Amino acid sequence: MDLYLIQYAIIAVVLIIISLIIVKLHHKNFNLEINKLVQYLGGKDNILDTEVNLSRFKVTLKDVSIVDKEGIQKLGAKGIVEIDNQLKIIFGPDARALKKYISEIR
Repeated sequence: MDLYLIQYAIIAVVLIIISLIIVKLHHKNFNLEINKLVQYLGGKDNILDTEVNLSRFKVTLKDVSIVDKEGIQKLGAKGIVEIDNQLKIIFGPDARALKKYISEIR
């Protein structure tokens, strides 16, 4: 009986370690994607303001013409709408985290 308990404890520890590794890798990939997004938006100096509305990430820019919309869509944007000097990008549940990160680097 004690042998089974030890085996279950070892399995639980291994699963926890694997979960932590996956979370850490996802966090690194997310930061890389956000850095790419900032580049695709024309750099942090081109970003004037950001807002979030549910899954929509709204960005006010100095110059919309330098934005790489194809690059943004490759990052997972489900849609991009351009109105004057603003882009409304549908990113889903990651929209709030994007706003937080971009606000920190500005």
